[in-house]
Order: sequence, then structure tokens, then C-alpha cells
Amino acid sequence: MQPRIEQVAGVDLEILRAGAGNPLLLLHGFQHIDPRLAIVDLLAREAQLIAPSHPGFGRSSRPADFGTVYDLVHLYLGLIDTLPPGPLTLMGLSFGGWLAAEIAIKAGRRIDKLILVDALGIKVSGRETPDILDVFNAHPEDVVAKSWHDPKEFAPRYDDMEDDELVTRSRNWEALARYGFHPYMHNPQLKRWLSNIKAKTLVLWGASDGVVKPAYGEAYARLIPGARFERIANAGHHPEIEQPEALAARVRNFLAD
Repeated sequence: MQPRIEQVAGVDLEILRAGAGNPLLLLHGFQHIDPRLAIVDLLAREAQLIAPSHPGFGRSSRPADFGTVYDLVHLYLGLIDTLPPGPLTLMGLSFGGWLAAEIAIKAGRRIDKLILVDALGIKVSGRETPDILDVFNAHPEDVVAKSWHDPKEFAPRYDDMEDDELVTRSRNWEALARYGFHPYMHNPQLKRWLSNIKAKTLVLWGASDGVVKPAYGEAYARLIPGARFERIANAGHHPEIEQPEALAARVRNFLAD
């Protein structure tokens, strides 16, 4: 199971496709989806998994004039237009959850089900109170401690990585900063429009997430009509890595509901 380069709206996108059935479009967070992750196989058992790497992430190209969340949203709306008519689930992790929420607003009833996992994108607290850990400026040890329920088991070990993987992660980080640095990881207007989401929505959150706490997720869910909020135990900001079976089980139940 290896991703391939496909052209979407004039952009060369790395896209991982696996499984069969109704499509599940998965938008990644701070790093692109590694096909070796257990969550890939687990989700591919439930649906036709389509997991692109955002432009500038993984092996996806990034046009020189392409650098905002607005660009990503319209790119993925174009990708959705290439999918056959029928039930479509949109799932977003962390930064990808922000994108998924924006897309669900614009796509209306084209999206049947929406799954947000530790999603970013809105401002909940007052102006002077940060909701989301500044992963670019916080001490690296603080970022690790707040990202994982069990950092010793799951935090990346950079000393063990090959040079190619380190270069790719650095490229991912640079692209993330370009898209989400200012305003930091949110759209000031998004909260206003979440009530327009038509899709049936499940909001999942790592119970130990210190990058963006579960209370933020509960507030997010309250802004989406009919959304259900659930915590995943023993997971931080990346349930897809720390608790893939638990996450996949929640997805399975939601798709069958």
C-alpha cells in the first residue's frame, strides 16, 4: 500500500488510496499520513480510504502562489468533485480537522458524515488566552509532553530516523507554519459558520491532549448542530497513533449508525 502522485486542480498531490466501498477522505494533521501506521489498514477495512498529503507535505508539490488554508479548502473541494456521487465521509485530524470543518461548511449536503479528531480552527477563549499550544515557539520538551499520553512509547525518535524522513518532516513543518502561523491555527470567522454544517458529525478527542484540551473539543461540538463529542482514553493529540484500534472502532460505529 503505497501513495501515488495524482494531479488535482493543477497540483501534484501524493494520495494514499486503500480499501473499498464508500469513500472516506482523511485529511492529516501536523505530519502527512505514513502508510505504515496501523490506522491506515484499520480505516481501509471500513471504507475506501483516500488520504492526500497537503501541498508542501510528504511528496506533494506546493505551487509558489499557494499558501493559505483557503487554498487547501478549495483544492479539496476540487478533489471531492472528482469522486462519484454517493455517501461521502470527511475526517480530519488536528490541522486537517480545521480544513474538514471549513470544507463541510462549503460542501453542504455533499458531505454525509464528518469526523473531527482533536481539530484546530476556532477561537474559544478570550483574546489573551491561548487555546492551542504554540508548537513552533514552545520548548520542544513541552511540545512532546503535551502531545502524547505516553511520550516514551510514542513520541518520534529523531535519532532513529533516516535522513530522508528527517528532511520530509522538516518540509512538513515548514508547510504547516506557512498555512497556520498567522492567525495561529484558527480562522476568526469559522466559529460563526459552524452552525451551517449539514453533515452528521462526530467530534473525537484524546483525553490527555495538552496541545488543545478536551474542553475546546466540547465547545467545538456544541457549535455544530447535532454533533456528538467523545473522548478517547490513553491518547493525547494523536489518537490515530496512540490508540488506532479505539479510534477505528469509533469510526466504524459512526459509519454504521
